[in-house]
Amino acid sequence: MTLQGKRVICLLDDEFEDLELWYPVYRVREEGATVEFAGPQKGKTHIGKYGVPATADLSYEEIDAASVDGLLVPGGWAPDKIRRYPEVLRLVQEMDRSGKPIGQICHAGWVLVSAKILQGRKVTSTPGIRDDMENAGAVWYDEAVVVDGNLISARRPPDLPPYAKAFVDALKG
Repeated sequence: MTLQGKRVICLLDDEFEDLELWYPVYRVREEGATVEFAGPQKGKTHIGKYGVPATADLSYEEIDAASVDGLLVPGGWAPDKIRRYPEVLRLVQEMDRSGKPIGQICHAGWVLVSAKILQGRKVTSTPGIRDDMENAGAVWYDEAVVVDGNLISARRPPDLPPYAKAFVDALKG
């Protein structure tokens, strides 16, 4: 229980990639951290691409970056929706400025692109959004996990074990 007392927010919207949401959430919870889901509307249940539900504990508007130790952004098609909320972009920017861990996998890089925090940063993602990441100023690598300061990024579900470990390690500080 090395992360006792830590609070992590996992962003949520419809059509998240089920494994990319639940695997890191369970790993962080196994280490003792509290993980809460935040979505456009508190209490709304969102369904993953393969039918697994997750319910928002908070709305995006309710999140105070100062009270959060880490942020998880799952992939799937949800990131294309999540990045449209100014509250989310502000949260990502504040978390980044504070040097708090931000985990993103697969298409989740779109949220970081829209938050405009990738200039000169090393990242990975699904190869399908490589151009988007590079056009946002990132240096893209085709590796399972890339850690650049507080940013922890991964490509796809087979990379989940090293991704979750890197995120947990970043939370440990």
